[in-house]
Amino acid sequence: MALRAMVGVKRVIDYAVKFRVKPDKIGVVTDGVKHSMNPFCDIAVKEAVWLKEKIVLCEIIAVSCGPQQCQETIRTALAMGSNRGIHMNMPAKDYEHLGPFQVSKIIAALAKKENINLVLLGKQAIDDDCNQTGQITAALLDWPQGTFASEVTVDRESLTMVREVDGGLETIKVKLPVVVNADMRLNEPQYATLPNIMKAKKKKIESVKPSDLGVNISSRIQILSMEDPPQRQAVVKVETVKNLVSKLKESGHVQRPGMAAVDLVPPTPRWQDVTAPGKAVLNPQWCLSPAMPATDHDCTNLQCQGRGKPRIGTF
Repeated sequence: MALRAMVGVKRVIDYAVKFRVKPDKIGVVTDGVKHSMNPFCDIAVKEAVWLKEKIVLCEIIAVSCGPQQCQETIRTALAMGSNRGIHMNMPAKDYEHLGPFQVSKIIAALAKKENINLVLLGKQAIDDDCNQTGQITAALLDWPQGTFASEVTVDRESLTMVREVDGGLETIKVKLPVVVNADMRLNEPQYATLPNIMKAKKKKIESVKPSDLGVNISSRIQILSMEDPPQRQAVVKVETVKNLVSKLKESGHVQRPGMAAVDLVPPTPRWQDVTAPGKAVLNPQWCLSPAMPATDHDCTNLQCQGRGKPRIGTF
C-alpha cells in the first residue's frame, strides 16, 4: 500500500541575504527582504518527491505556517512535485513569536487529521537554527524519529535510514509511521521547471487557522534581545616573511629583542611567588611533581615535562 507524506516548508530570509537586526533589538528586519524556502526543507521536499517517483508515496502534502506570503513557498513545493498544500494562516505579529513547540503542535495535529505515514522535515531552519521541530513533533505523535538523515529507504512497514553522527555513519531501522529530519547530504537541491511552476498555480492550497485544529500558539519563550555578532579583525596580507614578523611585532604577538618574554595571559594566582615579588618563578617542583604532568597548568620552568606553558617573566 502506498504511503502518504507531509513535508514542512518554512519561508525564511534568503541564504544569500545578510541579516540586519531591528533597532529595537528583538528581531531581524524582514520587510523588503528577499525570502525563499529554507534549504533543509528544500531537501526534504525533494526526498519526498523521489519516494513518490519510486511509487513508495501516493501523496505529498506541503505545509507552511505564517502570513499570506508563505503561499509562495508552498507553490514552490508544489512545483517541485508535491500534490497539495496546507497554509497555516496567521498574522505576521503572531508568526514572529511562533516557536518550534507551537509549530510541532500544528504539524502533529495535521498529521493525525490527514492520516500521514511519514513526516519529512528539514533538520533545522537557517534563521533560528533551533533543530527542535522534528524531535518535538515525534514526541507529540509518539512516533519513532530519524534525525540527521543522509540516506532513506522505505518499504511497506518500516524505514531504514543512514544518520550522520560525530563518529561517522549510523544505520537504523524504524517502524512506520515515523518523523524524519533531512540533513544536507540527503540529496542534491532541485529546481522547479517552468512547466511545473505553471502547473503548480492550479494546485490546491488549503488555508487553515490554528484554532481550526484546536491548537494554542501562544509562545512560551520571550526574546529578550538580539545582537549582531562582533566584527572580525580585517585580514592583512603581507608579501614577505620580514613584513609578517613586523606586523606580528606591531600587534604584540611577537616580542621585540631585549624585552623579557611575558605571556599576554596573566599567570594563575596559585602559581605566583608571593615570597619573592618582582622575580621570575623557576620552581621545577610544581611541574615535575607526580600530580602535575597530567594537568594543564601555568609555570615558568623551561624544562617543564608536564603540560604546562613555560614562560619567563616577572609577576
